[in-house]
Amino acid sequence: ILDNHDLQDSIRPQKVEFHSLNFNTTLHWQPGWAREAREALYFVQYKVYGQSTWQNKDECWGISSRVCDLTHETSDIQEPYYSRVRAALAGVYSNWSLSLRFTPWRETMIGPPMVTVVHSNKSITVKLQAPRSPYKRKRGSKIPMTNYYDLLYQVFIINNFLDEQHRVLVYEGKEKVIKIQNLRPGVSYCIVAKMYMPMLDHSSAYSSRQCTVL
Repeated sequence: ILDNHDLQDSIRPQKVEFHSLNFNTTLHWQPGWAREAREALYFVQYKVYGQSTWQNKDECWGISSRVCDLTHETSDIQEPYYSRVRAALAGVYSNWSLSLRFTPWRETMIGPPMVTVVHSNKSITVKLQAPRSPYKRKRGSKIPMTNYYDLLYQVFIINNFLDEQHRVLVYEGKEKVIKIQNLRPGVSYCIVAKMYMPMLDHSSAYSSRQCTVL
């Protein structure tokens, strides 16, 4: 049987990390190393770097889940944040485990654009839509990520008879509708796209493939 001090140490949360996509930000952690740690409950706090007091995250206070949504708490995207988690089991509380510093604007991942493809006999028209943040305009629509960063669309064509990895860049820029001309009728083409951020040299993942036969 572990005594209280050992139990305190053995249920302490491990690997407290922020994960963020398009400013949708969650805190994740792993259970402590004790077998019993899987039964623990968790308590989450957060603060802006430089503040002296920690804030409780009420929805993540005494939870069994090992993930906590902090999207709303990290909405000032230029500010650096910290979070910390502790565990409780059988009336014993672990010490706090601290995250690394997290600055949403620097560290959120950008998602891929939405791609729609319309074809005619020798061309493909590609419509692009930037990913959206969780933050809303006054009228209620979600603000696109292009409001926060200087982002370019990159559009690639895959000629299906060629290798899947053989993606040819056909467009880079800010236009939301582009036309790819002089294609061969009867050939199957697939389009993928990603968002590219020149300033931080970040790219999103590729969008899902949109395929069409001319």
